[in-house]
Amino acid sequence: MEYLVICLFAFLASGLTFFSGFGLGTILLPVFAFFFPVEVAIALTAIVHFLTNLFKLTLIGKKANRFVLIKFGVPAFLFALLGAYILTLIADSAPILMYSISGNIFYITPVKLIIAVLLAIFALIDMVPSLKRIQVDQKYLPLGGSLSGFFGGLSGHQGALRTAFLIRANLSKEEFIATGIVIAVIIDISRLSVYAGEILQLESTFNYPLLAAAVLAAFLGAFLGNKLLKKITIQKLQLSIGALLLIFSVLLGAGII
Repeated sequence: MEYLVICLFAFLASGLTFFSGFGLGTILLPVFAFFFPVEVAIALTAIVHFLTNLFKLTLIGKKANRFVLIKFGVPAFLFALLGAYILTLIADSAPILMYSISGNIFYITPVKLIIAVLLAIFALIDMVPSLKRIQVDQKYLPLGGSLSGFFGGLSGHQGALRTAFLIRANLSKEEFIATGIVIAVIIDISRLSVYAGEILQLESTFNYPLLAAAVLAAFLGAFLGNKLLKKITIQKLQLSIGALLLIFSVLLGAGII
């Protein structure tokens, strides 16, 4: 069952990232978290996200805008290091609250609470029309890179912030998508360099065949998504996914997941 669910969502999420507000990590992290501890889910999602974006680079990466990459990508790389470092500090923190329901004990940990809050915020940004239309002037590209990198390193959720800043950079559709993919790879390299120690410690808990299957499903989704690349409005789908993400964030923050 976990193979079917994770691979299906990896396939759909990877394809949707070409023309949807939601990123691969936003959708895939909750799915992994249903089957693995949240810190393992973050590591697995980061690996799938990184490898999938490398594959996307071969499809459209050459169209990325170099000026925007420098202004946005450099601070994104540096602040992703900071966000990832903070995650490693809180990953093993003791629960801040525990409670029981019908004899079942639930623990609210700092990492679960932080990821739950961030997930809810970014889900709302992609769901609420007025928030989706937020655009920031080009002169704030370094600030956007810093914020996007920090939250990308902390939880992997940085697509909404990146979009808000890049949408005003006077990029064509292909440049916008390609530049976003390159920046995502930059952030992934940064945070994975910090996660490396934690990933090695968690390695024994990884299901490698499942990880490989998820990567292949994401590759296929990216390939087909690129073939179908065009202006598509999928508002109802975004709202449905956003609602599910909000429910998940509540369950995660409450320690139930």
